[in-house]
Amino acid sequence: MKKKTSTEEKLKELGKKLVNDIDEKKNPSMDIPIRSLSNTIFDTKTRLLTLGDKASKRYFFNVAHIKKFAQTIEVAATSRELADVKKHLSLREVYYRIKRTLPNSNINIVDEQPESNKAIEDLELITGLSREQLHINANKMGSVAGNVIIRDKGDTVNWAKLGSGGWSIPSNVEEIEFKKVEAKFVIYMEKAAEWERVHEDKVWKKLNCIIMSSQGQATRGVRRLLQRLHLEHKLPIYVLTDFDPWGFYIYSVLKFGSISLAHISEKLAIPKAIFLGLTGEDIINFDLKRHLIKFKDVDIKRLKDMEKYEWFKDNKEWRKQFNLMKELKGKVELAALSSKGISFISDVYIPTKIQNKDWIN
Repeated sequence: MKKKTSTEEKLKELGKKLVNDIDEKKNPSMDIPIRSLSNTIFDTKTRLLTLGDKASKRYFFNVAHIKKFAQTIEVAATSRELADVKKHLSLREVYYRIKRTLPNSNINIVDEQPESNKAIEDLELITGLSREQLHINANKMGSVAGNVIIRDKGDTVNWAKLGSGGWSIPSNVEEIEFKKVEAKFVIYMEKAAEWERVHEDKVWKKLNCIIMSSQGQATRGVRRLLQRLHLEHKLPIYVLTDFDPWGFYIYSVLKFGSISLAHISEKLAIPKAIFLGLTGEDIINFDLKRHLIKFKDVDIKRLKDMEKYEWFKDNKEWRKQFNLMKELKGKVELAALSSKGISFISDVYIPTKIQNKDWIN
């Protein structure tokens, strides 16, 4: 007899619970943990954001709840089907899979993809399973290069021999097997453009490291791969971002976790991640003030929000950076380093910062 997987068992538990509600003539319901800053706890011991115990109840026989209830059940049914056939769908494919009009009505189960995305996130919270365990993947949005050999679904992949594009990081990296990892550390860059610059300059080879990037906020696959390299191979993780509130937030998410994904911080966050990106001092030392981009209202709001975060507000070094940012009234991108030379970021900036331990931890 086939042994059921954790995914199948968890989804079966949800189905049985709803069937029991019906058998007992109860209003079928689901408990949904609340994902908000008010229900997010910063654990000072683990240095991770974790989800609190507040939850809301969603009922089938409730006009305000019925649509989201149905969306979650549709996603659960799709996930169970995928688990049965051992296949995966993308977020976009799941949206199309469950998008249809209910019989004898003009009501769609979902109208836009954000609705199905939210239902998937709710199912994660209900079951305690990750999106990847539910057989749902996001788009690939990351590249990596370095002296590393892996096994991925039977294929041997050498990250050092994949040309200018590097290896495209998948959404699900759980089954990747590391066969050889020869590196002293990992550099994560928030922007693909900087990754392409340092890759062309063969920084990974010169500094014996791994270089990785996403585009903006790191995807789950990228974050999990970084964490695996850190935990399984004891590699320090250096985070290279712009000097702006958004770059600082990218670092914050990599290090402590995010509010929206606080329920899986232990699978994604890297509390020992080190900030190697642009600082206020760099702006002055490398004469980059002329490249300041004036803040917009949205930048100022993000900065004010971050100053209130528990993990930043009592940190002197980060308070200093926030104050410098407010004094400068603007931001500077890593791309501005090219004004000092085409390969300045590769030949001078990164090696010097690492050698002098000029970082924020």
